[in-house]
Amino acid sequence: MDGEPATARAAGEGPGWRLRSAVAEDVEVIAELKAEVMRADLERLGRYDEHRVRQRLRDSFSMRHTSIIMVGRTLAGCVTVRPAEGRHWLEHFYLAPGQQGRGLGSSVLRAVLERTDAQGVDVGLIVLRGSAARRLYERHGFAVESQDPIDVVMSRAAGGPGQAATAPPWAWRRGRVGRVAAVPDGQ
Repeated sequence: MDGEPATARAAGEGPGWRLRSAVAEDVEVIAELKAEVMRADLERLGRYDEHRVRQRLRDSFSMRHTSIIMVGRTLAGCVTVRPAEGRHWLEHFYLAPGQQGRGLGSSVLRAVLERTDAQGVDVGLIVLRGSAARRLYERHGFAVESQDPIDVVMSRAAGGPGQAATAPPWAWRRGRVGRVAAVPDGQ
C-alpha cells in the first residue's frame, strides 16, 4: 500500500473527469491554485501570506502521492492521498473556481474513498476552521477528531462514517501536514 503511486491508490474516473499522475511541472500550477482557492479562508483566519501559501505547497508536494484532476484537457484540480501513521491523509484537495459547485469534488472524493475502503484503510484530513469544505467531508462520512483555533482534524474509518482515531503526533507541527481546501460542490 505505502509504495503504490497515487494513481494506483486513488485511481478514478467519473463522468467528464479523470485522474492523472502529477509531474514536476504541475507544482507551480497547483501552488497558484492553492493560493487562489484558500485565500478567503486564510484571510478570514488572519493567516494569508501570498508567499508562504505557495511555498508550503512546494515544500510538501509529492508527485508519488498526488493526482491531477482533469476535465477534458483542462487541469481542474488536484488531490494528494499520502500514507502515514497507519492511515491515508487526504491533502491538497483543490478545485479550480470554475469547477466548483458542479459535483466534481463529491465525485472525486467518492472515487478516492472507494479505493481506500477497498484497501481497508482509514482516511484523515485537516480542514481550516470555518471552511465550507467541512460540509463536503461530513457528507462523505468524516467526523471531527480534534480542533484548534485554525485547524479541524477529521477522520473516516474504512468502509463508512468516521470513527475518531488519534492524530499522529506530528500532525500539529506547522508545515508538516498539508492543508485541505476542497471547495464544496452542490451547495
